[in-house]
Amino acid sequence: MNLYELTVNDTEKIAIQDLFFSDENKAVLEQTIKEHLYIEELKKYKLQVDNKILLHGHSGCGKTTTAKAIATALNKEIIIVNLSTIINAKIGETSKNVKALFDKAIRENAVLFLDEFDQIAKSRENDDKDVAEMKRLVNTIIQLIDYFPTNCLLICATNFYNSIDTALLRRFQIKLKFEMPTKTQLDLYYDKILNIFPIHFQDIPRKYEVSYAEAKDYVNTTMKGLIIAELELLKKQKV
Repeated sequence: MNLYELTVNDTEKIAIQDLFFSDENKAVLEQTIKEHLYIEELKKYKLQVDNKILLHGHSGCGKTTTAKAIATALNKEIIIVNLSTIINAKIGETSKNVKALFDKAIRENAVLFLDEFDQIAKSRENDDKDVAEMKRLVNTIIQLIDYFPTNCLLICATNFYNSIDTALLRRFQIKLKFEMPTKTQLDLYYDKILNIFPIHFQDIPRKYEVSYAEAKDYVNTTMKGLIIAELELLKKQKV
């Protein structure tokens, strides 16, 4: 299996200021980005930058988008790993595949983003039929993280924080929790994504107590229906 099959081709550029999450999370990330922008100056004082970030919390609340925004801010390529492909490979090849991806990120001075990190980082105390293989895999990942150079960034994301091995959790200097958005946060998000549509389409009912991803899907589905209905009406009027 080659490296191309293990990664997701996604070149979307996202600005940090366009992220929708807590001010606390944004402040931490802005500090991290500044550290990497001034990495050489900080090295003069033997200060190491934080380069291992764990994003955890509810699905659809911006973890992948955040990883892309960090890469955009630092003008780095992002390597998004398709962990389902890795897990579906022969179990003995998993460690080799993970190492190859870390090596690729180091060669390219890139951001390595491992989504659904719990798939390969489960606690070694779990009673699993493949527990021996999982222990070896977690040990491999610990070593890879320990020797990951500071000029690269490792960003991992999970919806299942408590299932991750505690030794791995300790390796992350930054852990950011993603909560479900409030009504106010969703209104700001709706305002932004609705702004590109004609004004007479923008006043749609808004759904709350949903994630950002669910809100976006709802808007997209609703707008497609409204636009198609209007086009069909115009078509009938011309007949």
